[in-house]
Amino acid sequence: MTQAAFPDLRLRRTRRTGWSRAMVRETHLSPANLIWPLFVCDGAGAEEPIASLPGVSRWSADLLVERAKEAVVAGIPCLALFPYTQADRRSADGGEALNPDNLMCRATAAIKQALGDDIGILTDVALDPYTSHGQDGLIDGAGYVLNDETVEVLVGQALNQARAGADIIAPSDMMDGRVGAIRAALEAEGFGHVQIISYAAKYASAFYGPFRDAVGSRGLLKGDKKTYQMDPANSEEALREVAQDLAEGADSVMVKPGLPYLDIIRAVKDNFAVPVYAYQVSGEYAMIEAAAAAGAGDRDALVLETLLAFRRAGASGVLSYHALHAARLLGA
Repeated sequence: MTQAAFPDLRLRRTRRTGWSRAMVRETHLSPANLIWPLFVCDGAGAEEPIASLPGVSRWSADLLVERAKEAVVAGIPCLALFPYTQADRRSADGGEALNPDNLMCRATAAIKQALGDDIGILTDVALDPYTSHGQDGLIDGAGYVLNDETVEVLVGQALNQARAGADIIAPSDMMDGRVGAIRAALEAEGFGHVQIISYAAKYASAFYGPFRDAVGSRGLLKGDKKTYQMDPANSEEALREVAQDLAEGADSVMVKPGLPYLDIIRAVKDNFAVPVYAYQVSGEYAMIEAAAAAGAGDRDALVLETLLAFRRAGASGVLSYHALHAARLLGA
């Protein structure tokens, strides 16, 4: 890189005014870069605040339609849905995931009926919201999560969601081979238009605690998820995971969590040049809210700066519980 020397080169020149900073800005953030995760609960007219996620609630399907309308007005293109399954509907085999009248399917159908293609619906494919043991798949007698047997159920779950109107299937389970199996099943059933965003690099992270409260699995989880979610120490392995999922038919990939793994986002973007999404997970959201509540930082500034960091690292979009707030700030 050849550059002039000071004082011929003064890097502060272009920072002097707002219009000049705007002209040379390298990274841009807009509502179109945001996906809003929402939690579904039973009932009608129901809102259930989540204590460990201040400002976030579970919503019954009818009220989720109202949230979807707010998202459309704010310019958010897609919602990600996660169910809070009642304890009496949980089982060792996660059978409620295959119920065509489950919370996920009812909410998906309600939003699509109300708004059609005005907004996209991304549905989570994994068994942890449905199992009595809190694991993302079926387990054997020793508590080990079974890969191939789980994939069979995940295929049925994905088809169930596609029939309800899901636009994007997002396998978050981290089983080997599930993307290829789901892609083949979608094609065979006439859902070739349905996208797959694979949680390709999902780490066994300490940042998921509030999410487990939100879907009701924290107190149920037996053991940990280290035998299928990735070791936080590994980066090259993430590239192998991404390569496998793309080869099996994923349209785009996701890195989860977000800020602690910006290096992984950049590596995926540089190596594969495909759409890559980041999930700013529940623990990250909770830390921002705690910092703002303690007066340690300005909430709006913290939200926008962290979201911009994902974009700068190479993310095409970000799943964030701050999505609606951020979209409104960006549109102001």
